[in-house]
Amino acid sequence: MDKSLTGKTALVTGGSRGIGRATALKLGAMGAAVVVNYMSNTAAAEDVVDKIVAQGGKAVAIKANMVDPAAIETLFDQAIHEFGGLDIVVNNAGLAIYKPIAEVTEDDYEQLFSLNVKGLLFSCQQAARKLADGGRIINISTSVTKMMLPNYGLYAASKGAVEELTKVLAKELGARGITVNAISPGPTDTDLFRQGKSEEQIRQLGSMAAFNRIGTPEDIAGAVALLASPESGWITGQDICANGGLTA
Repeated sequence: MDKSLTGKTALVTGGSRGIGRATALKLGAMGAAVVVNYMSNTAAAEDVVDKIVAQGGKAVAIKANMVDPAAIETLFDQAIHEFGGLDIVVNNAGLAIYKPIAEVTEDDYEQLFSLNVKGLLFSCQQAARKLADGGRIINISTSVTKMMLPNYGLYAASKGAVEELTKVLAKELGARGITVNAISPGPTDTDLFRQGKSEEQIRQLGSMAAFNRIGTPEDIAGAVALLASPESGWITGQDICANGGLTA
């Protein structure tokens, strides 16, 4: 089994379910001590921790509101206090709102951009200040930014900001050997993705991929693991489409 992250500490935001959960479990299996951030579902976060510990790993769940810069700073400080340092940050916490642009409200905008952009920005800021040299920052974006899907305008706009922040931060941190990359999943079988979709719509989206199916959280966790690994040190400022060959 690959234990290439032994001795490293990883923080996964939104780590209690979906892609975040699968990522936390994967990094834990690779030997990393894992900080599982969550917003409200304590039981789900503790279940992730229990599974990592049961496999001989180290993990802790820390509650933090990822739209609050002060709470984000405290999260990073607690993570470092728990394990003595921080090497990998996976910015996974996010929200999706599906509406035609003509129907988007100011409240929709505030909710979505507060988490997807503001929260990620201040998490990246803390990572830039506190991550060990040679570390990894991995931001979760979406393949929707390369497409023209109706009802996805607000969500795509927020993730477009994520991709641009990723590129700039990669330049700013390159001298310290810290890589900064984004992963853009295609349709992936999570509660967030299934929100408001019929089984027929999900089947149609799956048919757009080369593998004729939607992705799984574990598919995306595998891509995160590649970018978190020691071998990925020459990859930075990139947006990796982990979408099974999705075509518009």
